[in-house]
Amino acid sequence: MDEFSQDFRAGLHDLMRWRRDVRHFRTDPVDEALVRQCLDTFSLAPSVGLSEPWRILRVSSDTARAKTIRNFKDANAKALTGYTGDQAKLYASLKLSGMQDAPEHFAIYCDDTTDKGAGLGATSMPEMRRYSVVGAITLMWLTARSLGLGIGWVSVLDPDRLNTDLKVPEGWALVAYLCLGWPNKNTLTPELETKGWEARAPALIIESR
Repeated sequence: MDEFSQDFRAGLHDLMRWRRDVRHFRTDPVDEALVRQCLDTFSLAPSVGLSEPWRILRVSSDTARAKTIRNFKDANAKALTGYTGDQAKLYASLKLSGMQDAPEHFAIYCDDTTDKGAGLGATSMPEMRRYSVVGAITLMWLTARSLGLGIGWVSVLDPDRLNTDLKVPEGWALVAYLCLGWPNKNTLTPELETKGWEARAPALIIESR
C-alpha cells in the first residue's frame, strides 16, 4: 500500500497515545492465540544486518516466576536506599511491577554472539543489535495494545541474577522483562506523571551546525 488514509493515520496516532506501561493487571489468562499474535510481530521488526538477534524466553513455571519476583523485590528495596526524604516516600508508594498478577512473563534477550547478519552494521556499533531488540519490543507493545492487552516493562531487576536463575546461554544480554495481560484500567496519563514523579516534556530537537 503506497498511501494510508487519514483515518488510519489518526487511529495509529491514537494507538501510540494509548500505549501505556501497565502495572495493574487482571489475573485472567490470555488466550494463546493472542499471545502468539503479539510475539509474531517480532518477525516484522527491522534489525541491523537482518541479524534478528532477539531471543524470547517465556517465564511460565511457578519456580522461575517466584525467583524473578524476589529479584524485583530485592532490587526495589536496594533502589529505595538511593532516595531520601519526600522522594523516598514517593518512590515507596510507586507500583513499579505488575509481576504478581500478570498472567504472562517474558524475558527478552539480545544474542550478542549471533552469526546471523554476518556483523553488517554491528561491527562498528555492536549496540545496534540491542537497539534492534528494542524496536521489535515496540511493535509487540503496540500490537498488544491494539488487542486490548497491556504490557509492563520491569527495569528494577538484577540482570546477572536473572540470567543465572533463568539459566540463559552465555552471550545473551537482557534487554527487557515484560509482563503481559489484561489491564485493570486504561489511561492516557503515565502513572509516574499522575503520582508526581516526573512530567512529560516536548521532544528536544537540536539543529546541527
